[in-house]
Amino acid sequence: MNICVVGTGYVGLVAGTCMSDFGMNVICVDSDESKINMLNNGQIPIYEIGLSELVRRNVKQGRLKFSTDLKEAVTRSLVVFIGVGTPENDDGSSNLTQVRQVVAEIAGYITDYKVIVIKSTVPVGTSRELRELVKQHNKAGVEFDIVSNPEFLREGAAVGDFLRPDRVIIGADSERALSIIKEIYRPLYLLETPIVSTTNETAEMIKYASNTMLALKISFINEIANICDKVGADVYKVATAVGMDKRIGPKFLHPGPGFGGSCFPKDIRALVSTAESVGYDFQIGKALLSVNEHQKELVVKKSRDFLGGLDGKTICLLGLSFKPLTDDVREAPAIHIARRLKDEGAVVQAYDPAALEQARAQLPDINYHDDYLSAAKGADLVIIATEWHEFRDLDFDQLKSLMNSPAIYDTRNIYDPAEVRKKGFKYICTGRH
Repeated sequence: MNICVVGTGYVGLVAGTCMSDFGMNVICVDSDESKINMLNNGQIPIYEIGLSELVRRNVKQGRLKFSTDLKEAVTRSLVVFIGVGTPENDDGSSNLTQVRQVVAEIAGYITDYKVIVIKSTVPVGTSRELRELVKQHNKAGVEFDIVSNPEFLREGAAVGDFLRPDRVIIGADSERALSIIKEIYRPLYLLETPIVSTTNETAEMIKYASNTMLALKISFINEIANICDKVGADVYKVATAVGMDKRIGPKFLHPGPGFGGSCFPKDIRALVSTAESVGYDFQIGKALLSVNEHQKELVVKKSRDFLGGLDGKTICLLGLSFKPLTDDVREAPAIHIARRLKDEGAVVQAYDPAALEQARAQLPDINYHDDYLSAAKGADLVIIATEWHEFRDLDFDQLKSLMNSPAIYDTRNIYDPAEVRKKGFKYICTGRH
């Protein structure tokens, strides 16, 4: 089967590459010529473990190509996946400009039956709108179908998530289109992957509901951790016991400085906006956003209280990406924390294994270092903001000799408090009194 994937960002590049690994012939198209040139030269524009090897293998086998020629790619393909960005508008709603432009352009190129698949995260009702848009721009009245096929890719584990997903959601109102998309995912049948077939609107809602539910678990355990701090309970044991309940499960019950990234905050705001547009007050969504902002600010408050003020203090920030195994700093708690610390007069010295360049673009006026030891030199406090593996085995003896005052704020609870204190450090954590 010949497939076109429009957009070589995170979603499009991972999806296109993995479908080529299924044995499909895939052309990934992007209007950014420099990005296509990078890909054709074997360079991967995003940080994702395992992706570069997959790209090289399938390019070598001739199944994966990169181009700026959308017309040619659409003409030769039966299925066109759309994976372009849907950034926020100022009011929190999704900006569908790129999606609409791509769909209108595709509509002008189709001369025979096509399945247009929306992989981008879009508000409920978008597929219906895009169906009308295709009709407007395709004067020949060529047959087509619109399918919603939301992605559930975790940054840092995206390749595995695509090749071994928990489920595949297909929203379609045509048996013909449904059977074609099922054929694409046929290799997953051997893994007994559930295929959920539903309407376009339901598929669109599943994406938003899933991300909101995950964010809800994070914010819930953060609130519980904050109460544990006040009453002397241990949130680690609380979360472990709560997660043993099969109705709840242990995943995402890990307290920290709040959630970030390109999906959770944006998708919750978009769902709040969608609810408002139909006259519903989505109170849980609003509360989630409020709790998350409070959790990031709480790191600043605890640091201020511990140091007796932030002005003139030197703080080492370990981790800048919103989670480990990615260089993505979009809405990362660490970025907010660094900015606020600096606003209050602190000197911020930061290190991240992958996200230094991306963080520097957002925060050019803090001090960046190439390793955690140099970042900690002269620091009054080390804040562990992202749980990168290398931060799980810090050299405490060297840290102690380099710091102005041996103190660690472990926002991710990756250490045993008693063990760190035995090494001569003052230790702050989240919900482990």
